[in-house]
Amino acid sequence: MPVVVLTAQFVRAAACAPAQRKADYFDSTQRGFMLEVRSSGGKTYYQRYTDERGRERQYKIGSADVLAIDQARRKARQVVAEALLGADPQQKRREMRAVPQLKDFVAERYLPFVQTYKNSWQTDETVLRIHILPKLGSLALDEIKTDAISNLINAMRADGYAAGTMNRVIVILRYIYNLARKWKTPGGADNPAAGLSAGPEVQRNRFLTEWEAENLVRAIQNDENQTAARSIMLLLLTGARRNEVTFAKWDYIDWKNKTLLVPKSKSGRARFVALNQSAIALLSATPRIDGNPYIFPSEVTGRPSASLFFPWARIRDRAGLDDVRLHDLRHSFASFLVNRGVSLYVVQGLLGHLHARTTQRYAHLAQETLSDAADLIQHVIAFPPAVAGSGLSNGAPFRPASERSN
Repeated sequence: MPVVVLTAQFVRAAACAPAQRKADYFDSTQRGFMLEVRSSGGKTYYQRYTDERGRERQYKIGSADVLAIDQARRKARQVVAEALLGADPQQKRREMRAVPQLKDFVAERYLPFVQTYKNSWQTDETVLRIHILPKLGSLALDEIKTDAISNLINAMRADGYAAGTMNRVIVILRYIYNLARKWKTPGGADNPAAGLSAGPEVQRNRFLTEWEAENLVRAIQNDENQTAARSIMLLLLTGARRNEVTFAKWDYIDWKNKTLLVPKSKSGRARFVALNQSAIALLSATPRIDGNPYIFPSEVTGRPSASLFFPWARIRDRAGLDDVRLHDLRHSFASFLVNRGVSLYVVQGLLGHLHARTTQRYAHLAQETLSDAADLIQHVIAFPPAVAGSGLSNGAPFRPASERSN
């Protein structure tokens, strides 16, 4: 181990003997400070030190092509000082290297975890792939600060995204960091998404009128893809969620009790979709495909057509309902029932809502129905017209409306 005075001139001229893989040159003026010269021509500064357990360690300072000799010396002294004070100079470097990038944490930990219980994990994957990972994926968990997320949200707002989409980005990031902290993942101690919000979401409630529903039914009946059309019709008849129908199997139908089993609903629990006579008739008329367990399989793949995007776009266009989403059929199902006096409690059960507050979006419809019902009493009891200054009535004896002549 040659001991020399490491200078800038020596570092430039230092070389490795042809027969050697590398050569270490130790500095005579600073104990443990050394230059490694490799046969490839690469040169790196190191500092050797003894840790608190008496073991000899070696700290890599950096390439001589990047660092000047004076810069390397200062860093070497800092390493020795930390070791003398009982700290491990390597610990921070190990911790930094252990912090995963967001894209790696998502692929290796987050998505495999949410796939085990979350029905909407594919939505998370889409939001991550389209909005989050292109901007933040290459950053380590501890490199992502609140400002970076705010900038992402501001860019989405400038591009015209709805508050609901932006809030979903924030919610997913917040959950990712909550899991990272729970799992004690390096770099996940702080949650940069905590407290952020893109603003209140606009509750979009689009209900079909009876006239629109009639037009929609005609468009469904005349569509060329009757497998998809029947599944859409069942959504309208039952108020079920899209995946509850598209992934339904024949074995899930209880013909006697008129129910369709949903093994795992959005809430994570099993539930039953009530089937009325029209729904039973539709299912009875639906042809079965030998060997295929699904009620509405794709004619091309034999698997469920999860999105129904193209048949739905075609059907709603023919019905003149360009602003109606597929999920609005579920809202319309509920509104038809509420407008006919069905209680919100019953509607909650039919829709499979776990919490009553979810069904409260239809409360205004229930109030309108109650007001209309209250108005019916005037057709039974006609209150006598009041006369100014004489109290509530004109003093004439009260007679039921049925006994009064026009």
